[in-house]
Amino acid sequence: MKWEKLKPPEPDDPMCCCECDIYQCGCCCDCEDLDEAFNRWLKDKPPKSGCQSPVLGAMIDNLEISMIPALVLLPLLLRVAALHYLLGITILTTLPGLVLWYYYATHRRKRRTLFFLTLALYSLAYMYYLFMTEILPRGDVSQLQVCTVTTGMILTIGSLIQTKRGPGVVTPSLLEARSQSQDKDSTHANGAIQSAASSSAGSAAELQTTEATLTTKWSRCPVCKIMRPPRAGHCRTCGSCVQRLDHHCIWINSCVGQTNHRSFLLTLSVFVLTSLYGIKLVLCSLCPRQYLMTALLYCPGVYSQSSTALCFTCAWYSSIVTGGLLYLLVVQVLNISFNVTEREAQLALRNKTGQSRLWGLVIDTGEYSRGFYQNWVEFLTMTDASVSPRSSLTDLV
Repeated sequence: MKWEKLKPPEPDDPMCCCECDIYQCGCCCDCEDLDEAFNRWLKDKPPKSGCQSPVLGAMIDNLEISMIPALVLLPLLLRVAALHYLLGITILTTLPGLVLWYYYATHRRKRRTLFFLTLALYSLAYMYYLFMTEILPRGDVSQLQVCTVTTGMILTIGSLIQTKRGPGVVTPSLLEARSQSQDKDSTHANGAIQSAASSSAGSAAELQTTEATLTTKWSRCPVCKIMRPPRAGHCRTCGSCVQRLDHHCIWINSCVGQTNHRSFLLTLSVFVLTSLYGIKLVLCSLCPRQYLMTALLYCPGVYSQSSTALCFTCAWYSSIVTGGLLYLLVVQVLNISFNVTEREAQLALRNKTGQSRLWGLVIDTGEYSRGFYQNWVEFLTMTDASVSPRSSLTDLV
């Protein structure tokens, strides 16, 4: 029960009656807790220690960190961390914990925030600024390497802008467009079914399968009250249904769905490659006599100057961020290889209907997977056999 309360909300969890804007009941996350809190209020008993006070609950509910503290605190913390290696260890281990705390404080309350997007963009710009002002004047970086890093920066921002164009929100007109496309294809579908029926006597099962595929029923969202296609989900953070919903990404302050999933994967790939290449250049410039794998752990004399210490601290900061995004990239690649979205993996874990593979990095539901190659073709073209009637007819013929 305690672990369920700490988890972020599932995209399609049924809405509980206590999910309201009443701060006094904001600490309750299911109906049993609400009934217990109400009974304690009637009996004038003090609340349990695990339940937050109304003032603290109201502060967390209205918590919103603006962009200004991120722009001021990040350079300040990095410069303080560069004063001594013990300060660097303390700050660089505490900073991810504070970010995770703020993540749970906002995501658990289904709130949108620009803090993470601002932090990501400003970190990228600040690292590039230090690279151009501190590393480039040392003369250890060639013009080709500078152009490579700059190109990676531009591609990352460009793909991020493409990702922010929208995940593919489900609208009522989407069902009307599907109905019109089914009407246009009905003549061709009936002809294919009749020819298949006359070719063999055992085609009755194939006819039923084809008709069931053609008449796939869309589900009605209990929140939006609109019909949505298969694999679509409702995001309570954005407040809308998204086609082929994967997850809500706090770093882009938007959902990842059918429309922007490919550009999101491109953004991750370009950023990770650019960051790894930039870290390599920084370490080779600061510690030319050390091996690349050991330079991040041991670099003698790096704290002798404030500029080199700051660059070394930023290399550690970039390594922590890159490590987290590299893990996210690996999970995304594995999910695509098994043709499962992050939302479907969470629901399969909750319902115990999926199989954990590759040391728990991916949850194989087995519902939509059609092989490694075909799964990637479907992702790159965003075609779905359960939605597109043409694919089923092609298999039948």
